Amino acid sequence: MKVFVSQPMKGKTKEEILKERNDALDKFKTSIVGFELVETYFENFNGNRLQFLGKSISEGLALADIALFLGNWHEYDGCRCEHFIAVQYKVPCFYIDVIT
Repeated sequence: MKVFVSQPMKGKTKEEILKERNDALDKFKTSIVGFELVETYFENFNGNRLQFLGKSISEGLALADIALFLGNWHEYDGCRCEHFIAVQYKVPCFYIDVIT
């Protein structure tokens, strides 16, 4: 089972992003056993916001069996777009609050 993670990244360091994601995945592991993370942290991608969103959808969400939305995802345009697409295409969605 492949899991896509949608999380706010704007203004956060790589370390903050990965820590938040890993903490959430630790919580998620208690609900779902045996999953594979679809990588959505594109470190060496040089694109604008819309290109990042497109890459996230085409190389992340499109491959996922489950979408996991972290924290205040609903306050961020990209995360809201990912959520809309997940819902429209009936990708099961899970939500995890994160403490930063």
